Amino acid sequence: MNKSLYSERHTNRGFSVIELLIVLGIIAVMSAISLPYIVNFKKLYKSEDQALKVIDIMRESAQMALARRRTIRFEIDLTDNAVLIIDENNAAPDTRVKSIPLEKVNEVRFDMIPAGITKPNPPNYADITFAPDTVGHRVGTTNVSGHSVWSARFRSDGSVVNNANIPVSVNIYSWPPASPGSTTARNLGEIRAVTMFGGSGAIRYWKHNGTKFIPNQ
Repeated sequence: MNKSLYSERHTNRGFSVIELLIVLGIIAVMSAISLPYIVNFKKLYKSEDQALKVIDIMRESAQMALARRRTIRFEIDLTDNAVLIIDENNAAPDTRVKSIPLEKVNEVRFDMIPAGITKPNPPNYADITFAPDTVGHRVGTTNVSGHSVWSARFRSDGSVVNNANIPVSVNIYSWPPASPGSTTARNLGEIRAVTMFGGSGAIRYWKHNGTKFIPNQ
């Protein structure tokens, strides 16, 4: 037999079953080693992802208020565990435009500052507080009210006010509890904060370095 023809047939025969099993085995081992690191990495950044998500929704609310030339309400709804954009329509009823789910409360808390943590300073604004919703909004044909919410109303002039039309400035926190329901953070380095300036609607993002909040550049 021609040597070159034999070599060509040998080259084109493909991988053997044993070779394929060895490759699959290597992939399985590497996956088993990598998976815990991937899961832990994702878990480590959940509080950051949630804080950035809220910033995005705030900015979208501000842009919508400018574009529509009317007040758009941003709400954090603890009852539904979601952030909402609500169009006030310049008249009742207010209509929900968007609802974005938050992380599970056992994994990321959003309702208070963690115990033992000093708020960002400056500006040393008030921390977020929640109360039953007496304003409400419409979802389809259903009126929704009574949920535990915090809200801010983005106006077409760029300012942000509360339901009494008073400029509202606030610190909002995103952090993983040490255990479900705990008031202490699992890891200080995972705590994030968002400061909103009511007069201008400006937003500042903070990361905790284990000692204090540092503004994110």
